[in-house]
Amino acid sequence: MFNDLFQLVRSHFETDDFIPLHEPRFSELDKEYVVDAIDSTFVSSVGAYVDRFENELAEKLGAKRAVVTVNGTSALEVALRLVGVRFDDEVLTQALTFIATANSIAYNCAHPVFLDVDRDTMGLSPDAVRSFLEEHAEKRDGGPYNKTTGRRIAAIVPMHTFGHPMRIKELCALADEWGIPVVEDAAEALGSSIQGKFCGTFGRVGVFSFNGNKTITCGGGGAMMTNDAALADRAKHLTTTAKIPHRWDFEHDEIGYNYRMPNLNAALACAQLKQLDRILADKRELAITYRGFFKTVEWADYVDEPEGSKSNFWLNAITLSDSKVRNEFLEASNSTGIMTRPIWKLMSELKMYSDCQCGSLKNAQWLEKRVVNIPSSARKMTKLGAGVTET
Repeated sequence: MFNDLFQLVRSHFETDDFIPLHEPRFSELDKEYVVDAIDSTFVSSVGAYVDRFENELAEKLGAKRAVVTVNGTSALEVALRLVGVRFDDEVLTQALTFIATANSIAYNCAHPVFLDVDRDTMGLSPDAVRSFLEEHAEKRDGGPYNKTTGRRIAAIVPMHTFGHPMRIKELCALADEWGIPVVEDAAEALGSSIQGKFCGTFGRVGVFSFNGNKTITCGGGGAMMTNDAALADRAKHLTTTAKIPHRWDFEHDEIGYNYRMPNLNAALACAQLKQLDRILADKRELAITYRGFFKTVEWADYVDEPEGSKSNFWLNAITLSDSKVRNEFLEASNSTGIMTRPIWKLMSELKMYSDCQCGSLKNAQWLEKRVVNIPSSARKMTKLGAGVTET
């Protein structure tokens, strides 16, 4: 019963070969910028493209500052430290997420608390957060504390799953009531927006990833986005080994991180950013095609962008009728050379996080048994238009 979908996928990507879930797209402009960085000899953590990418990314997303890093996980780790997460604190986040979200909390020697998601967005549910806080939290000097564990609740980390915007405005309003900073995991949501405001710019800090499978890539790479200039300055300082600027002395004033994005990666990132709008437009065309197809079948529903928002459709997702059909679909698609994959296991089911406190996870558990990602790459650059020029 899946063959019509397989034919549709092959028709869209115009190949009988293996079709990956999401592969990068490169143009002559990408090569031009990378060669320019090589010719400059500034290929490591010093170079003009790093500053350029930070400035252009912030301008593109309507934020005051961006600080780029070596990957999205490092950006999230540092962002949590920036907003005040300390040893033995707690951070509220969603159980249904990529493991980097939970690991970044653990890297700060803090404890994740796993809460439910909304079924329509697959992102952290403000209702679940509100219920948890009302039942388990109390306001004290220094912020809210968990009455059950005695630990300070230092941050909330929602994630925009597969690029679909979650109810971030409602969550931020709730967080403000409790005095808890929001670190927005927008690693998958570059270009997604809610009523014209880009994901990653709602929380006190937003975090992006430019891994090889993301909407645009520079091989690795991450970024922190903020409207707080002092916070951005500290982010830059911490990720540059906390070194005090000097022409020759090596003076460091705290324990920092060597998380700087190399200039070579930043050069590629600058070229990719110029092509973002065209890539997003092509991915939206594919999403419209999938949307129409899944209206005609009974064995799966298409996961569409939430009402009032605009998704980047990073990874298209479908919800199968039950786990049995999901497993049959995964076997059939991958056997025919079309890559598909299930959504992540719940963080609370992984052995290293099995002792963490959880709320009710009924939506997350329901989705875990049914959601599958299907091929979502933009088409080849030659399909997107002739040539890419400097603008």
